[in-house]
Amino acid sequence: QVQLVESGGGLVQAGGSLRLSCAASGRTFSMYGLGWFRQNPGKAREFVAGIGRSDFYTDYGDSVKGRFSISRDNAKNTVYLQMNSLKPEDTAVYYCAAGGRLYYGTMSSYSNTAQYDYWGQGTQVTVSS
Repeated sequence: QVQLVESGGGLVQAGGSLRLSCAASGRTFSMYGLGWFRQNPGKAREFVAGIGRSDFYTDYGDSVKGRFSISRDNAKNTVYLQMNSLKPEDTAVYYCAAGGRLYYGTMSSYSNTAQYDYWGQGTQVTVSS
């Protein structure tokens, strides 16, 4: 069992930066593939970024490539999402997720919500224009 708790959301002006953190419980954190998704009311959950065994294995949604960066610290059981050059359209609730099957899968699997076993409660990010 893994519990995920996101933090770091808030209100920021367009062009600014935020870093989201997701702290996980459980001793097998290092064996999970991890992802960040975002969602607005009435819309589907959108893939933002995924990370495998190490920072070498990452993937990003097209809308955030070049602006966002995902990383993990297995010693701290934490995954991060560094968000730069934020735009009003980045406004959403951001969720982190963990999937055991993803650890051995290809990075193309990380955008599929069905591959994740555990989800956090989400943290709101609001970008003002």
